[in-house]
Amino acid sequence: LTIALAALSIALSVALLVTVERTRQAARASFAAAISDTDVVVGARTGAVQLMLYAVFRIGNASNNVTWKSYQEIASHRAVKWIVPLSLGDSHRGYRVLGTTTEYFDRLKYRKGRSLAFAEGQRFADLFDVVLGSEVAKALGYKIGDKIVVSHGLGAAGFSKHENKPFAVSGILQRTGTPVDKTLHVSLEAIEAIHVDWAGGGPSGLSISAEQARKMDLTPKAVTAALVGLKSKFAIFSFQRYVNDYKAEPLSAALPGLALQELWSVLGVAEAALAGVSALVVLAALIGMATMLLASLQERRREMAILRSVGARPATIFGLLMAEAGVIAAAGAVLGLILHLLLATMFGSWIDRSYGVDLSLAPFDVRLIAGLLFVALFGALIGLAPAIRAYRLSVADGVGLRI
Repeated sequence: LTIALAALSIALSVALLVTVERTRQAARASFAAAISDTDVVVGARTGAVQLMLYAVFRIGNASNNVTWKSYQEIASHRAVKWIVPLSLGDSHRGYRVLGTTTEYFDRLKYRKGRSLAFAEGQRFADLFDVVLGSEVAKALGYKIGDKIVVSHGLGAAGFSKHENKPFAVSGILQRTGTPVDKTLHVSLEAIEAIHVDWAGGGPSGLSISAEQARKMDLTPKAVTAALVGLKSKFAIFSFQRYVNDYKAEPLSAALPGLALQELWSVLGVAEAALAGVSALVVLAALIGMATMLLASLQERRREMAILRSVGARPATIFGLLMAEAGVIAAAGAVLGLILHLLLATMFGSWIDRSYGVDLSLAPFDVRLIAGLLFVALFGALIGLAPAIRAYRLSVADGVGLRI
């Protein structure tokens, strides 16, 4: 029973260590999966990480916008295959509203090339249609045809509501596990329409109805950012240099892969700290096993004396205690891995739906297997203390047997 409890404590600590490592890897993969097949993200002059955060992950705010003229010039560049504009700044009950074009639903890819798909309805066709991400529809209970009022600004309350221009839900997207799920999608013209009676960032005092807005020129004046796909991967760096050196206004071009690597380098300290805490838990469990073996040696002196009486040498007793510690540690490591797999199987789909982190049973990498082997070997080394103690006791008891 004592040995079983020691193995169980090691198993729980190893399961924690493996889960932390797999979650770290899955979180990185989830961030990378939020945008696929997009070569460059263009926005106002800022850092690559900040540009990626607000344009792709809807975190933070843009320092400035990109004028429509500049957007059109970039779109006409010879290296550009496709370009999708993004306009942010409004919200609905804490969820971001994104202004874009219908090409967004064709070009945006996630999780290695998957396309957006509709669970219900269709993409926006009317000026005041809105397409909901799956989480928005589920959390707020919206269905096709429901009316939605967009607020100016961010946050759960918003600064001011565009109550005279409500939107109707035209479609609900299938779950992606990306920021798309938490976004409301409207057309660029709709973003312009709800702001036609605004000036200087606030209401102008005029009241222009939805029908009046339909008859106006709703060509966008600016966009927040743009997703760009290039005709050739070889043109990525030259296109990035073209955008960064753009003369008309200060712009930035971020490469998604490099920007995410920069983000992970910033978060590396926190990741290392979390992994270190998990490793210390494993170490504590192994030390607990060694303590258990040491505490039981006095009760096992009769056992060792019998082994000596049938010809076992002190070195044999030493080896048996080392092997026992190694077997317990190895058993705990294997049980910990099995426990992690069971938990991932039972709760993996729920975690994916709730947090967008995919803990599917993918093949384990070499580092993880090496880590489990290290736990078993380190457990055997931890067994040195009880093994040396058993060696000394067996020598003393052996002398008593010869007398």
